[in-house]
Amino acid sequence: MNLNLIRNFSIIAHIDHGKSTLADRILEITDALSDREMSSQVLDSMDLEQERGITIKAASVRLNYRAASGDSYIFNLIDTPGHVDFHYEVSRSLTACEGALLIVDATQGIQAQTLANAYLALEQDLVIIPVINKIDLPSADVDRVIAQIVEVLGLDGAECLAVSAKRGTGVPEVLEAIIERIPPPGGDPAASPRALIIDSWFDSYQGAVPLIRVFDGTIKKGDHIRFMATGGEYQVLSTAAFLPHLAELDSLGPGEVGLLTAAIREVSDTRVGDTVTSAASPASEPIPGFKEPMAMVYSGLYAADSGDFENLRTALDKLHLNDSAFTFEPETSGALGFGFRCGFLGLLHMDIIRERLEREYDLTLIFTAPTVVYRVVMNSGEAIEIDSPARLPELSRVDHIEEPYILGTILVPSDYVGPVMKLCQEKRGTQRTMKYLDTQTVELIYELPFSEILFDFHDKLKSVTRGYGSFDYEHLAFRPSEVVKLDILLNDQPVDAFSSIIHKEKAYYHGRALTGRMRKLIPRQMFEVSIQAAIGNRVIARETIKALRKDVTAKCYGGDITRKRKLLEKQKEGKKRMKSIGTVEVPQEAFMAVLEVNKEGS
Repeated sequence: MNLNLIRNFSIIAHIDHGKSTLADRILEITDALSDREMSSQVLDSMDLEQERGITIKAASVRLNYRAASGDSYIFNLIDTPGHVDFHYEVSRSLTACEGALLIVDATQGIQAQTLANAYLALEQDLVIIPVINKIDLPSADVDRVIAQIVEVLGLDGAECLAVSAKRGTGVPEVLEAIIERIPPPGGDPAASPRALIIDSWFDSYQGAVPLIRVFDGTIKKGDHIRFMATGGEYQVLSTAAFLPHLAELDSLGPGEVGLLTAAIREVSDTRVGDTVTSAASPASEPIPGFKEPMAMVYSGLYAADSGDFENLRTALDKLHLNDSAFTFEPETSGALGFGFRCGFLGLLHMDIIRERLEREYDLTLIFTAPTVVYRVVMNSGEAIEIDSPARLPELSRVDHIEEPYILGTILVPSDYVGPVMKLCQEKRGTQRTMKYLDTQTVELIYELPFSEILFDFHDKLKSVTRGYGSFDYEHLAFRPSEVVKLDILLNDQPVDAFSSIIHKEKAYYHGRALTGRMRKLIPRQMFEVSIQAAIGNRVIARETIKALRKDVTAKCYGGDITRKRKLLEKQKEGKKRMKSIGTVEVPQEAFMAVLEVNKEGS
């Protein structure tokens, strides 16, 4: 295949700036689908993607386009996730391309994820084609957006293309610009094969299926291949590409994007960013940039009905087949019974897994409050990482605890700078820079503890900026911090599901709020229930649920008062005994109260 007639590109944008809509128009113009087959957000195949308007899984489609010059080109469009949780997958998808279309909303201008994705593309030395979308809207301000692109990204304003992806205006010019500006791929067909894994998924009949971009050599049916990071060796059973319907190919050569099947049993053997090469004559070095995906947020996951435990285990096994970045291991809670400790790339990743479990497997679930990974440095100098308050060692053995920090980029209209700065200070943030992108938009960069943005930072940012603020972040480093373990005790018994690791300054307020909320949610028992918040042996907050009182004197009609007193004393003794052996009934709403208190009090 003539490499000069191949173009590999991706589309990057902030959420809701029209990425999937532009992809739909490109599919229409290249006649990839008939009118009957066409629908909105074709590449976003999951129900969740279509409902939320986000891309969760990377997708690839191979398109045939006849240019104005008369030549027929092959376009490999690699659609990328846009959320920060999938930052690594985006970087691998961009590595597979030579160029990128950067979509900017003509009504909103540059947003936080626009910046993050653009910088990622620039780091990969990709050719960026700026595309200003939604020019058909009355509030569109194309000149302002062009000025922002020139000022912030340093791109040539004359190269900006104005389009309306919804109406198809200007899209043909975008396709011609792809041919003119994005260079064709390189590669040596005679060299040892080297291919980058962009994504992978599990098929019930074919096993794990990796989506690859070939850089050198050729991969065809019958070849023996090796994954350089995992060391697994397999025989290729077939090669194919999405056109966008799946079509088998004889082989995949330099510059081509497609998939291969090789009876691979586990998705964990086909890790995103790994290099595929020949088992007989392997390449001397892999494609750089591979790293293991690392879970950043952990939460306990339990079935609301203990009888659903095996169903939950089966559901997690199936989800893990398609998402190797999601991890889980069994754990036991005294309050909730048997469950799993799950690791996620971030809060969106956690929300998607929760919603898929409830929808696809019809499960009712209880999630404990999410926590970040803390690094505990022991007196001996040993450093261990913990993902649960229950795993925190005794404080007498701990020298100090470090918590993860992130570098947050916030873009807001200049009218809301004050409230945003106040919000960041409340979250223990440290301002690094503040820059005016134009007279109306300000870029604030803050260093923030990751635990402080877990629950409601994004919601509060949208609230104080009336929906105009945008936020993106990258992980920075672990830093020493004054954090403590806050335990919640019911009748002097600690409940591990309510425990949390929290900054010392906020522990008192959090404990007061949580005990107060739980007093309202836990129903009255036949005995008095004490709810305490404690740091170590020191109780910092307490609430009491009064006992239900049965009217034992109701059957006494007149008579001596001593008879009534005798019955009341007998009841009192019984209540003492009940308190010592009774178990407190805790409703599901009480476990959700931990999340609510975090949202209100943080």
